[in-house]
Amino acid sequence: MTRRLRADLSLALCSLLWGATFVVVKNALEHASVFIFLAVRFTVAAVLMLAISWRAFRRFQREDLFAGLRLGGFMFLGYAFQTAGLQYTTPSKSGFVTGSSVVLVPLLLAIFWGRRLTRGAYAGALVAVFGLYYLTIPAEGLAYLNRGDVLTFVAAGLYAVHIILVGEYTRQHSATMLSLVQVAACAVMAWVMAGVAAAIRWQPARFEWRWELLLGILICAVFATAVAFSIQLWAQRDTTPSHAAILFTLEPVFAVITSFLLIGERLSKRSMVGALFVLAGILVAEMLGPPAAPESPEPTFEGRVYFEPWWRLEKTKTED
Repeated sequence: MTRRLRADLSLALCSLLWGATFVVVKNALEHASVFIFLAVRFTVAAVLMLAISWRAFRRFQREDLFAGLRLGGFMFLGYAFQTAGLQYTTPSKSGFVTGSSVVLVPLLLAIFWGRRLTRGAYAGALVAVFGLYYLTIPAEGLAYLNRGDVLTFVAAGLYAVHIILVGEYTRQHSATMLSLVQVAACAVMAWVMAGVAAAIRWQPARFEWRWELLLGILICAVFATAVAFSIQLWAQRDTTPSHAAILFTLEPVFAVITSFLLIGERLSKRSMVGALFVLAGILVAEMLGPPAAPESPEPTFEGRVYFEPWWRLEKTKTED
């Protein structure tokens, strides 16, 4: 087996781990409230990251703190909307809608940052929007739109902003510190929101010591973050960016497969057509659009978990 093939198979494994988190989170939410689940998940991830890279605090600067807090704010909101959306929509649809953040990045850069777009970026956005219409809007009309899909699309927009800010901040700050601070900030924000939600009786705090929930936290905080992203760092050294882009588009595909195998979910014909167009739009945007920012996060809590881990950010900074 050649090094290129091993690298490509490893990246496919990463996409599998990220795609599987959608159904894992869906099942975990049956035994925990949204904010409690996020709080425990991010706390475990933060402790793990700190244990591995505690020496990074020797280079800590106040500017890193403020930048990391801003990143953490967008990341937390993205995860909050996505996780809340999973209560009402299916893992498969959540995976494809979250993946549209890749298409939203160049559009937001053009609208708010004044960047010029390539024809590939416009084409990818147009195809993805067409797909999102068929994927999320039922044949009965807009009035029957699933609120979970709406929440997930808001999450995709927040993830896109997070991706853009990551690309900017890693040029000015320690990537390791940014990642540590943003994940820790997400944990703190989730605990605060869990307390507020319980106090105002919006969402009672709930955490059942069930194996499904504990497994979900383990997969999201450890395997879909530390393991997957460390594999990615090694694998991308032995393959091309175009290969990586194609393999990353497999994430929503794996979300569909794992959802079918684990909970028997089936997409309708209309949703399947929409999913194929969303996938095509993501692929076009990845392949032909400008590399304006690092790849989107996980689930995608999990999307792509979906924060940018410290080793991935360091790699991005070096390449810049």
